[in-house]
Formats: sequence, structure tokens, C-alpha cells
Amino acid sequence: MQLRLTATVSVVVVLLSVMVFLLPNSAEAHNITRILAKYPEFSTFNHLLTVTHLADDINRRTTITVCVVSNAGMSELLAKHLPINSIKNVLSFHILLDYFGAKKLHQITNGTALAATMFQATGDAPGSSGFVNITDLRGGKVGFGTKDDGTVDATFVKSVDEIPYNISVIQISSILPSSEAEAPTPGPSQTNLTDLMSAHGCKVFAETLLGSDAEKTFDDNIESGLTIFCPGDDAFKNFLPKYKNLSAAGQQSVLEYHGVPVYQSLSTLKSNNGVMNTLATDGANKYDFTVQNDGEDVTLKTTRVTAKITGTLIDEQPLAIFTIDKVLLPKELFKATLTPAPAPAPVADAPKPSKKHNSPPAPASPADSPADSPDGDPADQTADNNGAVGFNGERFVALGLSLCLAFFFS
Repeated sequence: MQLRLTATVSVVVVLLSVMVFLLPNSAEAHNITRILAKYPEFSTFNHLLTVTHLADDINRRTTITVCVVSNAGMSELLAKHLPINSIKNVLSFHILLDYFGAKKLHQITNGTALAATMFQATGDAPGSSGFVNITDLRGGKVGFGTKDDGTVDATFVKSVDEIPYNISVIQISSILPSSEAEAPTPGPSQTNLTDLMSAHGCKVFAETLLGSDAEKTFDDNIESGLTIFCPGDDAFKNFLPKYKNLSAAGQQSVLEYHGVPVYQSLSTLKSNNGVMNTLATDGANKYDFTVQNDGEDVTLKTTRVTAKITGTLIDEQPLAIFTIDKVLLPKELFKATLTPAPAPAPVADAPKPSKKHNSPPAPASPADSPADSPDGDPADQTADNNGAVGFNGERFVALGLSLCLAFFFS
């Protein structure tokens, strides 16, 4: 009897440990684009959340409410032909920084509540224009207004999806009007790239960019979306002698290799690993690199070097500039580091030659060229490969403890 009891306890403990190990990570609690992808009637709203990168902000937050509008309701907003930054502000006005499920909406204390929005959190909303009034109306209706005078601009339609106290996605009848959110914002072309980089530790790279045709390539891509990876001053200063040995076309390609013709926020880089084309990409000349992340660290890997993102200068649609600790070296211009082959094992009892021969002198090694310069760090590449697979330590601890308990009771 005792043996059966201990055996049963052991089995239960092991099964519980396996269940703990297979539990989903809480960090992946919600994804707004996946939630809305199940509802075609909200495809326009979902698409705009993606292109404005508000989806990333929503996924990073908890205790949040997204007020979505149907495709038909979005037509009025699209007819205004607002710039992308203004559309982002309008949509952020529909993201409440509190949890309002269907039940809570009908049980608002004193019948009304003032909710802060993501637009208010950006600091771009003057005064209290980034707040929304929510009112519990007669007949089971709930109204949403942008003014303090009790005006109702939209009404609650239905609950779309809820993860209690984490995220609530609700449908409202129409877009909430806000002249402040629709107001034009400073255009991205007004940003002086070289001044911004020079003031934040990338002066050498910025000054080099000023004297190159690559500067125009960078400027021409700002409005449509641009991400720049700017090497720090020490890294680029050490690289300058090899940069000057390149042809004019090679110099331009190296500089353009540090730009990507798409806006990539830091959160996007952390979640979307893989090969990325650059401004230098041209047909057969790929000029690409691989984005990898290990926890909060994001690395850019070529066959020649691995650089790590060390800071953010700006990360706002449509422009992002990140600092990196090394110069990116494209394989089209720089050869990969070769690992020396191990010396062959000595042959036992090898016969000695009867006569001595003088060995010819070793040929002089060729001068160091950009293609052979030892800037790569194989140790970095090994570290990246080792960190490519992540483990959840808590789950393994739980599994280990459970197996110990099973052994103890057996």
C-alpha cells in the first residue's frame, strides 16, 4: 500500500513539473495584431496600428484598452489624407491607459470616468486634450466624448476580446474627433541627421558622412522610413585608416551599409530577427547583415564582425538612429576571419633524411589590406551562437525541484 502511495505521489509530482515547464511565458500575454487579425472588419485599423508602430507600444503595456473602429467607420479618417504622424496621434487617442472591459464600462463609479490616452502620454497633447470622457448612459449604452460638456462623440458597440485586467479590445461606433491629434507635426525631413549624431557620440561617423555621396542617400530615405546604426567615435576613429584605403565607391557602400531603408523600432528589432537589407544593397551585391537578439541585447552580425546596439538617439516613426559599438564590415569588401587549422600531430619514428637541406626562407607576408584587417572578433560570433537559444531558468528550476521530490518520495 505504501509503495503504491509513494509511486502515485511521484507520478503526480512529475506531471505537475511538466505542466509548469510547458506553461506559456507571461511576457507574451497579448499581441494586438494577432487579436484583430481574427476580425476582418477591423483590418484597416489593424493595418494602421502596424504601420504607425503603435502595435509595438500596445504589446509592451499591460492594463490597457484599445477602442477599435470598423473599416466603414475608418473611411472618414482616411478621407482627410492626414500625414502618418497625425494618423498615429489620432489612433493613440483611441488607446486608453487603463483596463475597461464590458462589465467595468457599465459599472463606472458615479456614472462617468476620465481616461488618459496614449496620445496624452506622448506629451504632444496640449493641456488635457489627451483625455477621453466615458459616461454610462441610460438604456445600457456607454458614451465616449472628447469634451467636458457631456457631448457624446461615439458609443460602445461590443467587446471584441478581453484578457482580464491586462488588455481589453472594444469596438466603438466612430472615430473620436480631435483637432489636436490631427494637427500637423514637424516633418521628418526637418531632422538634421549629422547634427543629431554629432551631438550624441557619433561625430566621426557624421563628419565622414558629410563628405560623401551617401549623405544624400540617407536624406532621401528619411520621409519613407529610415533606420541608422551609427558607430561610436572610438570605433569609427580606429577604422578610418582602412576606410581611406577603400575606393570612393567602397567608401560610399560602407557608409550606406549602416542604413536600412525601413523604419525599425527597437522593439521590432528585438522581435524580428533575421537577414536585413541595407541602403547599399544593389542586386547581386547583397550588402546585408543578420539581426539577432539575446534578451534585451540586439546584435548586428556580418561574416566579419558582430556589433551590439548600445543606445538610442531617436526612435520615432519614420526615423530611428541607434548607436553601435563596432563598424559594420560587409563581406563584399572585407574577407571573413579564417580560423587557423590545428597543427598536424607528429609522426612517430619518422625516418630522418641522410643529408641536411637548408629550408628556403618564408615568403614575406603581404601588406595588410582592408580585406585582411583583423577587425573581426571571432569571440563575439561564438558568444552570439551560444546565446542563440534562450532558456527559461525558472521552469528548469521547477522541473529540477519536482524531480528531486519524486526521488525523495520513491
